[in-house]
Amino acid sequence: MGLAIHINNLSVRVDGRFIIENISTVIPSGSVTALIGPNGAGKTTLLKVILGQIKFDGEVSFLDENGKNMLPRFGYVPQTLDFDRGLPMTVLDFMILPLQNKPLWLGRKLKYKKTALEYLQMVEAAHLANRQIGKLSGGELQRVLLASAMSDNPNLLLLDEPVSGIDIAGERLFCDLLDSLYGRHKFTMVIVSHDLSVVSNHADRVICLNKSIICHGKANDILTPANLQAVFGHHTEIVRNPHLDMADRHGNANN
Repeated sequence: MGLAIHINNLSVRVDGRFIIENISTVIPSGSVTALIGPNGAGKTTLLKVILGQIKFDGEVSFLDENGKNMLPRFGYVPQTLDFDRGLPMTVLDFMILPLQNKPLWLGRKLKYKKTALEYLQMVEAAHLANRQIGKLSGGELQRVLLASAMSDNPNLLLLDEPVSGIDIAGERLFCDLLDSLYGRHKFTMVIVSHDLSVVSNHADRVICLNKSIICHGKANDILTPANLQAVFGHHTEIVRNPHLDMADRHGNANN
């Protein structure tokens, strides 16, 4: 099961300027929560706070289903992976690297190779195992990053613009994989996305952020023309696809 995230009076300042200012919210256990807002709203910053990567004022706590504090097991899919695309590293090497202590040039341990292949299979990417990671398409790389994120059996899965730069077919496959993984593991998922179709089709809760929280709650209540205009300042269209609706297929975690 996933963990609930309780955020109280959270602020982040850089060089005296607020990136996030005094936000409080609860991300329920087992929910799929989307963070939306304009560029510079603090969405990625909030993910990094949850991950413990940057300093902040306020409180962030993680609670299990009994309300007890618990250390999270994070899975994280970044928007981009900063690496040398000419690096002679295969997908399998990339997956094994965090698992074993000895350098890869001394050989791959069979048990770690098996584990890596299992997680690649989970995201329909086992056929990429021997491909050079720098040669992957955007959609292929995102699936490999998702496989890596799942390798720690997370109870919190955080994704930063996971379908940005992916073609329509790749986006559909990635979202279907997320749907399947969520259905099986019931982790808490937090997605940053500018694609409101992805948000409306997959999130059961939404937090509208622009340095402070504009509104938050159940997706159907929040994704209204008035709220979106308040967040983005212009007309924004949402296209719902009932065949991709995670909340409908798995049930709203917050009914």
